[in-house]
Amino acid sequence: MNFTIKSLLLIFKILENINTFILRIGRQLAWIAILLMVIVIIIQVFFRYVLNNALPWPDEAARFLMLWMTGLIAPSAYRWGGFVSIDMIISSMPKVAGNILTLLLLILSLFILIVGLKLGLQHIKVGWIFNSSSIKIPLFLIGEQSKPIKLAWMYMSLPVGIFMLILVNIELIFIRILSIINPNLDAGSDEDQRKLEA
Repeated sequence: MNFTIKSLLLIFKILENINTFILRIGRQLAWIAILLMVIVIIIQVFFRYVLNNALPWPDEAARFLMLWMTGLIAPSAYRWGGFVSIDMIISSMPKVAGNILTLLLLILSLFILIVGLKLGLQHIKVGWIFNSSSIKIPLFLIGEQSKPIKLAWMYMSLPVGIFMLILVNIELIFIRILSIINPNLDAGSDEDQRKLEA
């Protein structure tokens, strides 16, 4: 194996380990977010339909948790090939040609994700101006006045999720480059990734 392939494999392995660590944390936080979202929705259903007294904060809190859950779990789904895709053309092509087409699509996706990250960061700036209409930090518990949280904390789920998607996208690009250089080289499969991360 020549120096170029060894270098690419080393970079790939480092990025793979970083992604495995970050995505594992993201999945755990996503499970917590979805659990809290279900609890918040059940609380709202109870207050609205049993006590006939809807609370002002659960709807926005559930939306907040749903956005973070999506931003944290989407990169793992992307890494595992869990997004909806039409792969009839790629699967009907020879392996090398399919890898080249996939590589081109991944590079295009990377540019789109970078634009999305830029827009997401701009959106956060607006979020520091506006307060949540119903979610407040319960400072009354320590004798202070409750303060509404900034919407930026909700909007932050977008650039965080996109940044993680970019890391995964770069890893997938490395896999395709290594597969094109050496078709017999196994840089890692989706099944291997699931076993590694479980």
